[in-house]
Formats: sequence, C-alpha cells, structure tokens
Amino acid sequence: MSSRDDAAGLRCPRCRKPAVPAHAPFCSAPCRDRDLLDWLEERHVLPGPPAEDGDAGPEGAAAQGR
Repeated sequence: MSSRDDAAGLRCPRCRKPAVPAHAPFCSAPCRDRDLLDWLEERHVLPGPPAEDGDAGPEGAAAQGR
C-alpha cells in the first residue's frame, strides 16, 4: 500500500464515499456544493456565543450608513 493509497482512505463527510482529490475532502462536486449550501443556509454553525447586533457584518454596516 503506497502513501497515496493511505491518503485515499479519506471519506466524504456527506455520503462517506471515498474522497476524490479534485473535490477533497468530498467525493464529487454535488456533495461539495450541497455542503456549501448547508453553510450558506446556516445549517452548520460554529460553536460560540451569539453575535451581538453591532456585529452584524457587512450587511449591518451598510444598513447603518457606514
């Protein structure tokens, strides 16, 4: 077993199929895109305290006339 075979042991975090280097760590473009959509729709979140209203980011800055 080569080191390339060891790296090929990675699994897609969405469907658990073997990962493909072109889409790593995913197996395909559809799995990669579905994961991105989950982040954009806030299905995935990073743990931490809730953001305050003043930390709204670029949208909040634009709404405040900055």
